[in-house]
Amino acid sequence: MRVAIGVEYAGNAFLGWQTQPHGRTVQDVLERALAIIAQHPVAVVCAGRTDTGVHGSMQVAHFDTVAQRPLEAWVRGVNSHLPASVGVLWAVEVDEDFHARFSAESRHYRYVLLNRRVRPSLLEGRVGWMHGEFDVERMASAAQCLIGTHDFTSFRAAECQAKSPVRHMHSLRIRREGEVVLFDFHANAFLHHMIRNLVGSLVYVGLGRKSVEWMAELLAVRDRTRAAPTFAPGGLYLSGVEYPDRWPLPGRGRIIAPPQLLVP
Repeated sequence: MRVAIGVEYAGNAFLGWQTQPHGRTVQDVLERALAIIAQHPVAVVCAGRTDTGVHGSMQVAHFDTVAQRPLEAWVRGVNSHLPASVGVLWAVEVDEDFHARFSAESRHYRYVLLNRRVRPSLLEGRVGWMHGEFDVERMASAAQCLIGTHDFTSFRAAECQAKSPVRHMHSLRIRREGEVVLFDFHANAFLHHMIRNLVGSLVYVGLGRKSVEWMAELLAVRDRTRAAPTFAPGGLYLSGVEYPDRWPLPGRGRIIAPPQLLVP
């Protein structure tokens, strides 16, 4: 049978999601723990592969197994064999045509930016940091041009392997809560480093280094070298994945992490 699972993890404890020969990735430790419960090798497919240092508050994945186990075994049983920095939140049986990546309609990411004079210690690796004062309203205004379907070449990594740079941004919300600035992105899919590159350029606008109109200019020029440097990975969270209602996933197929989980 095919099982879908919801997974959370602290990305600064791993070298990314995707399996590597050194075995120090989220996928590697998850597959080893699942194999112990299944008593056979297990291959896991996720909704969105995250880079080194990027976190998941709600990653969705699936795997196939011939083992007959209670669904709770894929949660508590698997968690007993996982390091503390990663855990399975839920497990549901799905049809064999469900695919964690290709069945997803959209993804949600959140970037958590600590804006204060002193660098973080307690939250090191869990938030981005910027010590200069910046204008959130300017950033929010600049971000409006990103809503809709666009070619995001100016914000994709050089090593991005996506066949097309075109993505549809459903929404982009920026707001301040005390010393924390939250960037909430919702799109059908994202390019490699796209969010961290967008955050970096938006921060330039907020600091007054660039005009509000600069973001639209970057979008139009389709040149990565014209945008700001890639922002740090520690503040980025894969916070939800949306699927059609036909799939019996928690939240009626709308898997969105509670925002308060990501606010320091």
